[in-house]
Amino acid sequence: MVKKLWGGRFSKKTEPLVEEFTKSIHYDYKLAAYDVIGSGIHIQVLKKAGLVTPLEANRLDIALQGVYRSIKNGTFKLNRKSEDIHTNIQNILYQKVGDLALKLHTARSRNDQVVFATKFYSKNIITELNVDIKKLVNSVKTLVAENKNVIIPGFTHMQHAQPVYLKDYLSVYIVMLNRDLKRLANINESIHLTMGAGALAGTPIDANKYNEKTPKTLKAIGVSEYIEATTNSLDAVSDRDFIIDILSALSIISMHLSRIAEDLIIWSTKEFNFIEIDEAFCTGSSLMPQKKNPDVLELVRGYSGRLYGNLISVLAIMKGLPLTYNRDMQLDKEPLFNSFEIVSSELKVLAGLIKTLQFNKAKIEESLEDESLYATDLVYYLVNRGIPFTKAHTIIGKLIKYSIDNSIEIKTMTQHELQRFSNKFIKKEIIKLFNPKVSVESKKSIAR
Repeated sequence: MVKKLWGGRFSKKTEPLVEEFTKSIHYDYKLAAYDVIGSGIHIQVLKKAGLVTPLEANRLDIALQGVYRSIKNGTFKLNRKSEDIHTNIQNILYQKVGDLALKLHTARSRNDQVVFATKFYSKNIITELNVDIKKLVNSVKTLVAENKNVIIPGFTHMQHAQPVYLKDYLSVYIVMLNRDLKRLANINESIHLTMGAGALAGTPIDANKYNEKTPKTLKAIGVSEYIEATTNSLDAVSDRDFIIDILSALSIISMHLSRIAEDLIIWSTKEFNFIEIDEAFCTGSSLMPQKKNPDVLELVRGYSGRLYGNLISVLAIMKGLPLTYNRDMQLDKEPLFNSFEIVSSELKVLAGLIKTLQFNKAKIEESLEDESLYATDLVYYLVNRGIPFTKAHTIIGKLIKYSIDNSIEIKTMTQHELQRFSNKFIKKEIIKLFNPKVSVESKKSIAR
């Protein structure tokens, strides 16, 4: 028989359909370790309040340590018939210490428990995610170092714009990811682990007793965190802003990764042929034997939609809820867990893929022969000879159109042809401008 944490007021058994519909054990088992940590801290609070004796606290603490170790070593007995992970752990403790386990829920509610466990879980996973982001940043930095002298066409509106250093292009990804790290750090710092809310109205235990450092027994197994007394118990059990903040940050990370993926997909096409992706990170076609598809990158791009959906789902859940706790909030965890898992996987696979990238420098150099890439340099050439920018802009526009309409390169035009557009043109000077290195080095506003 699976015991519940409630039931005294009920005379009927719960309808099996309701049991199945309302249970959360199939996903909130991820909170097991964090729930145990919370229980370990709560024991010390109860001991300071005189609600359990030192001997009882010690027995409960030892039992909880055993449960914690079983979670970490994979021997924890997950009972999927339990209503949730809190009930599952309570029942295991009951098997270990009998009726003493029933004292653990004194001055406590699952409303408070689940917030504590979810916050602790989130802080831990954010820390792990930081490592994944930094590994991807390091992969990009290596790619930058390997290609520091390579110049590529830059694009706006997917049209050739101006030559840029590949290192500057790739460094955009580093800047994006560093913003993501800062965003996650701010969220992590704003998440405070609190206790004492009870169901919503607080508990009879003095607030000072909830300001609890991690017990020595839990420190011994690598847990270190500071717990605060809640300042507003109603907010503590009804707040899910921290989950929305996290889902928003993860959506932005996913958007950044999707943009990186899209660049690499485009660059890997036959039409561009700027990069070669290692076969280990590609798949083939069941029909077309020649295909080498960037499926990993396409899935990174596609998963961004899932991340956005997870964010919107929690916003929609929370938008109409009256204070304080409502069971709707149970549905916040699957989107949170799912988003963390997706982003973590994306970061890991992209870090590996980027290490394999090879740039087709011959193809890139060929693309840099497009004279339109140097149109802005021609404008500045005229500006430096006294022609107003707007007028120079018009002159070069007409020159480019003449070049296209007559299928003639500007470099091959005669001095006479050039001076039809402006008497400031000197051919031997113009020719020097059609050089990608001259173009990129002429831009002085960039701090390198």
